[in-house]
Amino acid sequence: MISPNQPLPAFDEVLLCTPQTTAEQVELFLRRCLIQCSGGEKIYTMLYADELSYDVSCRAEELFQHLQRYNSTYRLIILCNCEREHSYIPSVFSQYKVHMIPQRPLAEIQQYLQHHYRVTQPSNSAASVFKDNMCVGIVSSKRAGVGK
Repeated sequence: MISPNQPLPAFDEVLLCTPQTTAEQVELFLRRCLIQCSGGEKIYTMLYADELSYDVSCRAEELFQHLQRYNSTYRLIILCNCEREHSYIPSVFSQYKVHMIPQRPLAEIQQYLQHHYRVTQPSNSAASVFKDNMCVGIVSSKRAGVGK
């Protein structure tokens, strides 16, 4: 948010982990992050790495230990749920742990995201469905099973 005109991360910079995430997906992601190439300005992020299965987590740690020897300038952020801090990945990387609390007010964060997710020239796109021509929207309900 310091540079509001800087683009949001691209699809290859973020890995959204689930219990179904495979070792191959994690391996491809870590190789993109840890193998040096010309575009070294990217910041790679693993979201919910605590959700990875034990086997996938072990393989990810082994690969990380192997590859990070070849690149000391990588930029990797691993975000985990604080309620699962004793799962494999958070435990292995606990020496690098930083507890984060958002430093900006919610309204400012929302304004920043609106800047990046607004469709500039709305046409016949799905963005016309969401408020203020946003290409992303959240639909929620307090009741389960109401078709949302």
